Amino acid sequence: MTLPHGFTLTLDRDTRVLDHGRALLGGHPTRLLRLTPRARGLLSGRTLTVRNAAGAVLAERLLATGLAHPELAALPEPATASGTEPTCTYVIPVRDRPRQLARLLCCVPGGSPVLVVDDASRNPELTASVAARHGARLLPLPENLGPAGARNAGLREVTTPHVAFVDSDIVLPAETVPGLLRHFADPSVAMAVPRITALSTAESTGWISRYERTRSSLDLGTRPAAVRPGTPVSWAPSACVVARTDVLLKAGGFDERMRVGEDVDLCWRLVDGGRRIRYEPSLWAAHEHRAGLADWLRRKAEYGTGAHPLAVRHPIAIAPAVLAPWSAGLLLALAVQRRWSLPVAGSLWALTTVRIARTLSDTGQPVRQAVRLTAVGAVSALAQGGSLATRHWWPLTAGGCLVSRRVRRVAAVAAVLDVALEYRRRPTGLDPVRYATARRLDDLAYGAGVWWSALKGHSAAALRPRIVTGRDQRPPGRRLLPGARRLLLLIGSHGACPGRTSPAARTWTCA
Repeated sequence: MTLPHGFTLTLDRDTRVLDHGRALLGGHPTRLLRLTPRARGLLSGRTLTVRNAAGAVLAERLLATGLAHPELAALPEPATASGTEPTCTYVIPVRDRPRQLARLLCCVPGGSPVLVVDDASRNPELTASVAARHGARLLPLPENLGPAGARNAGLREVTTPHVAFVDSDIVLPAETVPGLLRHFADPSVAMAVPRITALSTAESTGWISRYERTRSSLDLGTRPAAVRPGTPVSWAPSACVVARTDVLLKAGGFDERMRVGEDVDLCWRLVDGGRRIRYEPSLWAAHEHRAGLADWLRRKAEYGTGAHPLAVRHPIAIAPAVLAPWSAGLLLALAVQRRWSLPVAGSLWALTTVRIARTLSDTGQPVRQAVRLTAVGAVSALAQGGSLATRHWWPLTAGGCLVSRRVRRVAAVAAVLDVALEYRRRPTGLDPVRYATARRLDDLAYGAGVWWSALKGHSAAALRPRIVTGRDQRPPGRRLLPGARRLLLLIGSHGACPGRTSPAARTWTCA
C-alpha cells in the first residue's frame, strides 16, 4: 500500500533535527534515523509532501516510527469518495436514552445514512419514535448484546466503505466525521478517532464533573498520534470512531464476549494485523460524563475489570508499566531507601548517559541529547513507579503501609508529587484538596477493578510490569528500517492504562 501523491506530513514536535538535518531523533520507541542526501532534499523544514516514490517511502518510515504525523488540512480526500454517493454510515448503538439519542441525531449531517441499533431498550417504542422523527433507520435487537454486540450488528448492515460508530451520549460537530475521513487517504489506516472532550450540561457543575473535564479517561490529549501499544496513545475509546468497513468485518469486529475493554482489544488487534489507527485531536466530540459520585466510581471500576480479559488476549501490551533494565534498577534503588540508594541511582544515571552519548557521537550534540533523554527516562520511570504504587498495586501498598515506614514514605511521596505536578499542569478549577481526593478515588476505583478482574481470572498478568530491551521493542517479524538506528539504550515505551490517560501512561521510558 502506497501513500498517494500530495500526502503531507509534519514532524512531531518532540522530533529533534540533528547534525544540520542529517538525522532525526524521536519517535516511539525512540530511534535515530539517518537521512541520505536525497532524503534530506525531500523535507521542507519540518514538512514532507509526497511527490514521488522516494517521498512515499520516506513518509511511510516517518509514520511507522512516530517521527511525523499527517497534516490533516493538506490531506487529499479518500480515494473512495465519488462526490455523489455517501461514503460513511453512522451507526449509533443505544439502550433507552431517548433524549441523548435525539440530541445526537440533530448533529448528524443531512443526507448521511444513519442506523440506530436498539440494544433491547426497556421502552423500544420511544427509541423507534426518536429514530423515525430524524429519518434514521432502526435495527431493533431482541436481546441485550452490550456495546460490542450492538456495534457488530450495525456493522453487518453497513454498505458504505466507511462506518462511524457514535455512542448516544456524544454530541458531534458536523465537521468531525468528514475530517476523520481524510486520514483514510493513507491506505494503511483502518480507524481514526477524534479527541473526546467533556460535555457541559446542567448536571455537570459538581466537583467530579470539573475533575473529569481535564482528567477524563476518554480524553487522550492535545497531540496527534498513531495509536499503538507502548506509545503515548496506546488505545482509543469507541465513543466516536470512524473505520474502514471491510477491514473491521475481516477482523471480526468487536469481541462480543467483552462488556468493557472491547475498544482496546480491537485497537490492538488491528495494529497487530499491520494496520494504523490515527488519533486526531484537532477534531473533537463531546461526551456526557457521569456526574454523580457513585456512578463515576462504578464506571472507573468497570474500566479496571477489563484488565484480565485484555491480559488473556494481549499479555504483552497490557503491562501496567514498561521499564528498561537501567530505569527499573534506578526505581528499585530509590524505593528501598538505603544508604547506597542515591549512589547506585546516580551511577545508573551516569552510565546510561555515557552509553547514549556514545550512540549519538556523530550527531553534533551527543552529550546534550544524552543528558536530556536520560532525564526524561528517569522521570518516566518515577511516574510509572508512582502509578503502580497508588493505582494498580494500591492494595499491596496499603498493606505495606501498615508494617513499613519505607512503604509509607514511598506512598506519600508518590501521591503528593502526582497531585502537585498534575494540578499545576492541567488546572481543573478545583481546590487542591478536592482535586487530590478525586485523583485518589480515581486510582482506588480503577485499581479495585483491576484486582477484582485478576482474582476472578486467577491470574496476575494484568498487574505485572514488563522489563524490556531494545530487541524486545522490535515488532515480530520486522527488521529495523534501513537507515534507522535504534538507540539500544532508549525505548519510548508506556504502560497500558485504558482507564486513565495520565503522564504515567504517557511519558517516555528510556531503556
